[in-house]
Amino acid sequence: MSAASPTQRWWRACAWLLLGVSSLAQAQPRAWLDRDAISDTDTVTLNIETDAGAPDYAPLQADFELSGQTSSRQVQWSQGAMQSRSLYGVALSPRRSGVLTIPALQVGAARTAPLQLTVAASAAATPAVPGNATAFVEMEVDDATPYVQQSVGVVVRLYYASQLLSGELGVDAPEGASMQRVGEDRSLVREINGRRYNLVERRYLLIPERSGPLVLPGARFNGRSAGGFFDDLFGGDGRLRANAPDRTLHVQAQPDAAPQPWLPLHDLRLRYTAAPTRARAGEAVTVVVEAVADGATRAQFPELPPLDAGPGAQVFAEPPQYDETFNGSTPRLTLTRRYSVVPREPGTLVIPGPRMAWWDVRGRQARTATLPDLSLAVAAGAPGTVPPPTALDTTSALPGTTATPSDAVTVAAAASRPWGWIAAAAGFAALWLLTLAWAWRRRRVAAPGASHAAVGPAASAQVPSRGELRRALDHEGLDEIVALLGRMGGGVHGLDAVLARLADPAQRQALSDMQAARWSRDGGDATQARQALRRAFHDGPHWQPPQAAENTGLAPLYPSGR
Repeated sequence: MSAASPTQRWWRACAWLLLGVSSLAQAQPRAWLDRDAISDTDTVTLNIETDAGAPDYAPLQADFELSGQTSSRQVQWSQGAMQSRSLYGVALSPRRSGVLTIPALQVGAARTAPLQLTVAASAAATPAVPGNATAFVEMEVDDATPYVQQSVGVVVRLYYASQLLSGELGVDAPEGASMQRVGEDRSLVREINGRRYNLVERRYLLIPERSGPLVLPGARFNGRSAGGFFDDLFGGDGRLRANAPDRTLHVQAQPDAAPQPWLPLHDLRLRYTAAPTRARAGEAVTVVVEAVADGATRAQFPELPPLDAGPGAQVFAEPPQYDETFNGSTPRLTLTRRYSVVPREPGTLVIPGPRMAWWDVRGRQARTATLPDLSLAVAAGAPGTVPPPTALDTTSALPGTTATPSDAVTVAAAASRPWGWIAAAAGFAALWLLTLAWAWRRRRVAAPGASHAAVGPAASAQVPSRGELRRALDHEGLDEIVALLGRMGGGVHGLDAVLARLADPAQRQALSDMQAARWSRDGGDATQARQALRRAFHDGPHWQPPQAAENTGLAPLYPSGR
C-alpha cells in the first residue's frame, strides 16, 4: 500500500477533529423544567437528556422532595451513524416558597446547567377542617400576651388518618425570639367527628427577646402516605401537606414595679417536704424545701434563698435537684433542695421561712411566695464521755477533771457552814478511798473478756440494724449517720471515734469525703459522696477487733508506768 500523501493526512486529521467535537457536543447533558413557576402545593418535573449515564439527584433534596423517577432510552440513526440518548425525569415537590435554584447536577463526567423555579405560597396555609381532612395541624400557645424573657410553651399537634411513609413536622423560629424543641414526641389516637386519627404531639419553648408584635410562623407538615384505592385509581402520589396559621403574639415590656431578679411565672408554690420540730445541740437535722414554678425552665429560675438561722445554728445546703415537665402547654419546673441545720446550743431555734418574689403574668402584679417560720425545740446534746456533774457526783473530785459551776455552788454552800465544810471534806475523802478500793478489786477479779460486758443482751437489743443504716444513708444527714454508726459500734461518739474504730479503709474514706462535701463552701458534690457512702456500707460497718486492756494490777486512776 502506498503511503498517504500530505493532503490526505490533513483531511484525515480534520475528520477526526470534527468527530471529536461532535462527540463532545453529544456528551453535554441538557436539563429543563416543565414549568418555571408553581405554588408550594404543586409538583414540577425536571427532565435531563444525556448519553453519559444516570444523573445524581442528591443536591435536590435540600429544597425538594423527590418522587416519580422515570427513565427512557432512544436509539436513532443520524448521518449514517447510530446515536443513543437517555431521558431521565423526576417529580419535585418544593419544601418552601420563594425563588428556588435547581443546582447543577453531575451526569457522568459533565454537569447540567443550573435552573430557577419560582414557588408561590398558596392559600392552603389555613388548617384543614378537622374531621374531613386526611391530615391537619394545630398549634397552641399558652400565652398570647407574654412578657419579655417569659417562657412561652408552644404545642404542635399533627393529626393524620392514613398510614405515613415519611414526613417532616416543624416550626420556624420567629425574629426577635429564641425557640427550641423540648422533650420527646407523644403519640396518641383520637376520634374527631367520627373519624379516627393518629396524633403526634410536639413541644417547643419560645422566649421573646424584645417587646412588640411577634409573628410566630405556623407549623407545617410535608409527608407522604401509603396511598389507597383512590390514589391508585386516579394516579395520586400520596403527598400530604398541612399547615397551621401564623400566630401573632403581643410581647409586653418588663414592668417598672417588677421585683428583681425578673421572674415572670404563671404560678409559684413553695412547701416543706421535711420540716423537723425537734433537734439536739451539735447534731444536724434535715430541712427539705420544694419549689414548683409554672412557666419557667431551669436556666431561668434563680436559686432558692438560703435558710438563715442566725448565730444560733450553722446551715449547710446540698446542690439542688431539678425536674422539668409540662403542665398542659405550660412548662413546669420542680426544684428540691436539702439543708442540714446544726444548732449550737439548747433552747428554741427559729428559722425564718424562705421568701421568693415573682411576677404574676396572669394577674399582672408582683407576688411573693413564702413559707412559715420553722421553730425547733433544741435539747442538750447527746451524753458524751464526761456526763454533766451533779451534787453527788464524785468524778469532779478525781484527778484530771475540771470543776463546773455546779461544783462551785456545792462547795460555796458547804463553805458557808464550818462544820458542813469539814463533813463535806471527810465525805469526799471517804468516797475517794471507797472508789479506789472498788476499782482495784474490780481490776483483780475481772475476766479477760470483761471489757465486752457492756454489750450484753440489754445493750444489744438497742443496736440498730442494717436496714436502719440503709434508710439513714438514703434520707438522713451525716450527723444522724455517724450517731447511728456509733450505736452500732457499741457506744462510739463522734466522727473521729467512728473513723478510728472502722477497719475498712473504703468506709473511712467515704465518711471523710461526705464530711468534706458538707463543709465545702460550694456544697461539694454531696450527691456523689452519698452514693459512695451507700456503696461502702452496703453490707454494714466493718469494725476493728477490740483490744484487751493491759492488766497492770494498779487502779485505772494511775499511769501504767510506761
